[in-house]
Amino acid sequence: AGSVTFGIELRMEYRELGNTGLKLPVLSFGASSLGQEFRQVDLGEAISAVHAALDVGMNFIDTSPFYGRGMSEVLLGPALRGVPRDSYILGTKLGRYDGHHFDFSAKRVVESIDVSLHRMGVEHLDIILCHDIEFVDMSQIVDETLPAVRKIQEQGKVRFVGISGYPMKIFKYVLDRTDLDVVLSYNHYTLQNTMFADLVPYLKEKQVGIMNAAPFSARLLTNAPLPPWHKATDEVRAVARRAAEHCQKKGVDIAQLAVQFSIANPDMTTCITGSANPDRVRQWATWAELPLDVELVAEVQEILKPIHNWFYIEGRPENNDPR
Repeated sequence: AGSVTFGIELRMEYRELGNTGLKLPVLSFGASSLGQEFRQVDLGEAISAVHAALDVGMNFIDTSPFYGRGMSEVLLGPALRGVPRDSYILGTKLGRYDGHHFDFSAKRVVESIDVSLHRMGVEHLDIILCHDIEFVDMSQIVDETLPAVRKIQEQGKVRFVGISGYPMKIFKYVLDRTDLDVVLSYNHYTLQNTMFADLVPYLKEKQVGIMNAAPFSARLLTNAPLPPWHKATDEVRAVARRAAEHCQKKGVDIAQLAVQFSIANPDMTTCITGSANPDRVRQWATWAELPLDVELVAEVQEILKPIHNWFYIEGRPENNDPR
């Protein structure tokens, strides 16, 4: 770990990502927001959000051709134009292109990486992830997709290779059968759900870089209304609301506590979160600097106990963990 000073006040902490040699900021910029996944965005504001992230030291940018069905990568092109390539770390994904459009074939792997490089105006990607692999027969990922990505890695177009998705089961399935450089999990290391932490000893044994995303669990751990596609049950929503109200009474935004909690675990190299609002991005970086209120965390986790480690089914049933 180390830290770099940006501007006058903010110091961002950096952590080693497995054996990659990369150092990621504890808080990274998720560019799904640029694809209007949560709301319609103003293009100028969206590009400013990328620059705000870089200014505060959130210099790992995570995106996917799925976000905005290409829009996120397309907007990153002009946003990153003129920014020295060695000043940021860039990751994208492949295999998921629309809600129900998945293609993990070797042929599409080659095309997808080339299209992503072209859209973003760069010559290499630091990280490429097979995106939401729980929606397909995962043997294809091991037997066809990853070998195709490794060939492209040999050409220098991508530096490190991994997978991402929701169910915990996918990581062991793949890592029991082949090697990965990195993994990315989302919604599973938050105030409400800490299942990803249980996997850390296994991931360390496999010498894999560990990335976490979505500290707010798609707004569940905020005061904002949930997006229409959120899968939280009525009970989950009600309990989370009680936790948010408790924080409010203590004069703290639950979103602040959520960010601080998710970056406090040194086993999680980074926590990825995104917004197309530059002020929001700067606010997160400020929160990351503040000391974590351990007492308040304990109180909130007590409130959240009835829904601790609650999760939903995503993708094929056989690719999910038993409830």
